[in-house]
Amino acid sequence: MLPKGPYNPKDHENEIYKAWEQGGFFLPKKNGDKKFSIVMPPPNVTGVLHIGHALMLSIEDLMVRYNRMLGKRTLWIPGTDHAAIATQSKVEKDLYKQEKKTRHDLGREEFLKKVEKYAQDSHDTIVSQTKKMGASCDWSREAYTLDKKRTKAVNTAFKKMHDDGLIFKGHRIVNWDPKMQTTVSDDEVEYKEEKTPFYYFKYGPFEIATSRPETKFGDKYVVMHPDDKRYEKYKHGDKIKLEWINGEIEATILKDEVIDMEFGSGAMTITPWHDHTDFELAKKYDLDKEQIIDNNGKLMPIAGEFSGMPIKQAREKIVEKLKQKGLLVKIEKNYTHRIATSSRGNGIIEPQIKEQWFVNVNKKFKLEKSNLKNIKSGQETSLKELMRSVIDSNEIEILPDHFKKTYFHWIDNLRDWCISRQIWYGHRIPVWYKDKEIKVSEESPGDGWEQDPDTLDTWFSSGLWTFSTLGWPEQTDDLKTFHPTDVMETGYDILFFWVARMILMTTYFLGEIPFKTVYLHGLIRDEDKKKMSKSSGNAVDPLGAMDEFGTDALRMALVFSTGQGNDVLITKDKILAQKKFANKIWNASKFVLLHCNPEMLEQSKGVKDPVDFNTNHPDDKKILKKLDKTIKQITKDIDNFMFHEAAQNIYQFFWSDFCDEYLEKTKSRLNGEDTEDKKLVQNILYKILSTSLKLLHPFMPFITEKIWQELPKKEENKKMLIIENWPTN
Repeated sequence: MLPKGPYNPKDHENEIYKAWEQGGFFLPKKNGDKKFSIVMPPPNVTGVLHIGHALMLSIEDLMVRYNRMLGKRTLWIPGTDHAAIATQSKVEKDLYKQEKKTRHDLGREEFLKKVEKYAQDSHDTIVSQTKKMGASCDWSREAYTLDKKRTKAVNTAFKKMHDDGLIFKGHRIVNWDPKMQTTVSDDEVEYKEEKTPFYYFKYGPFEIATSRPETKFGDKYVVMHPDDKRYEKYKHGDKIKLEWINGEIEATILKDEVIDMEFGSGAMTITPWHDHTDFELAKKYDLDKEQIIDNNGKLMPIAGEFSGMPIKQAREKIVEKLKQKGLLVKIEKNYTHRIATSSRGNGIIEPQIKEQWFVNVNKKFKLEKSNLKNIKSGQETSLKELMRSVIDSNEIEILPDHFKKTYFHWIDNLRDWCISRQIWYGHRIPVWYKDKEIKVSEESPGDGWEQDPDTLDTWFSSGLWTFSTLGWPEQTDDLKTFHPTDVMETGYDILFFWVARMILMTTYFLGEIPFKTVYLHGLIRDEDKKKMSKSSGNAVDPLGAMDEFGTDALRMALVFSTGQGNDVLITKDKILAQKKFANKIWNASKFVLLHCNPEMLEQSKGVKDPVDFNTNHPDDKKILKKLDKTIKQITKDIDNFMFHEAAQNIYQFFWSDFCDEYLEKTKSRLNGEDTEDKKLVQNILYKILSTSLKLLHPFMPFITEKIWQELPKKEENKKMLIIENWPTN
């Protein structure tokens, strides 16, 4: 029998998880025609799981448990991400805080030992927390983006792309983080709004506006739209002399349609070295490119008297000098400016022209093997075309559908992908140099060869995730059986960071899609609709919530509140409400079990299916009809990825229809003598409880498994709820 008193999660959760794991229930069945596979978005080894991870695990475990109960060969691969920049940044901060040392004081080898120790400790914590969430993933197949198997996959991938001419080294403008002293990808640039002065200056006969006067030392080109009547007397290529920051300069007139005539004066100067748009113009017209700001965020000798000054310190002094020269027109003080920062290192981004490794997304190549709808084997295509094709053809469905437009907009504006990073932690670029020779190899080609010091962008390795976790580049049984995976479930904020990279890598290397459906959940926000984060102090700690309310309550609260792609408002009151629901399940189960003892069930030939109950009682007919409708609706909801509606439907059925209505009405029928009607009610109660536990299990696995083990069944037929069949009626 169930213990007396309210349900106490702490008494049962660890024991139940051990029983599942030791019983081998997380492993996929060895046979069966239907399969379901999913890979876990790997949490970064930078600390502990946050509430967003809890949401991800709740939704994915729901899908996994549901498909397992449908009898499919179900595989959920867990793993973690080395998150190179984020992890190294954390260790560097701790190192300086504790020892007042930098990584250069330790040297590469010793520093990496510290990073690996930190990463391992974080990994162990994350695995423990993932298990506490009830995640029924196959731990025997656990992967890490920097382990030996994934390293082999990364090096194989780099070599093939390099051999095909898709990876090249060249000078391009990149996002430089002076704080971390490394490049970061476009997707890792986070824009923060800031109130800043906006300056208007005389530039010869023109008026220009900028929030960054410190970049203007090298500005010797002024651009205007060819159709702008205000400047029709100027011709493309005209030269004019004018007074500027450090004296007289000669400026060149450019006419280009990139200019917005309605913005400001319609004329602007360009800084080719420190701005992406300006760099493209400089390439188009073969203009000079001069570096104004160095790698540490300080002005260079071109700035004259301001040379060596940090940007912020120099800005006001530059403005004052221009004012003294009569070139300052006005200052707009409360201009809202978007500041580019590194989402990993938090440094302010300074665009710089650097020689880096890139993936060419526009270069044409022949796809060797293809199972894709619109791209055939041997057909010429590009990585960008592959990424667009599989969404255009609906081979991959994105949910919710409106994110398709966002995806296509990103693809249309995609530049070559900078994949090299000037940090020490991560996959070392497998390129070796000797004199003027270059070789791509995982191992040193021999004496005198020196390896490229840079490491690869984290997203290069995680882009291989759906197939590297299944054994690629080896053609394993797992790869043949479980790829493409069925679903990629993740937050909409990494649609470009990660989902698009996986589509790029998988279509290129395997000639097939990485997954059939992309299900995007929203961000978790507080009562004021602010994004939850540790730094803001408004985050719900999943460990604390599980400890206070139980894992089932946290999981149900998260799923209950989460519509497709919608941000989630989660509060402790919502989790408390689901704890009360867990107690409702517990108490209702105790009531049913009190009236459904094994002897009674044996005498009445066990539990019957609802369609076989021979009853004319209107209460019985109503609840059995409602049960049948609920089974069908919840099954449909889960199949259609409407998880929140499924959660709300089972909640409504169990609490209102079953407990508040049917149970209350049948108490008088249960208190009488052992009549056939009493036995009928007992069987109906048992059937509804056992079916409800199955329906609830993907959402609230611990409490349902605990109650299931107490149901009166013959011992030889007793098995765990995790592998019971999903109800059909």
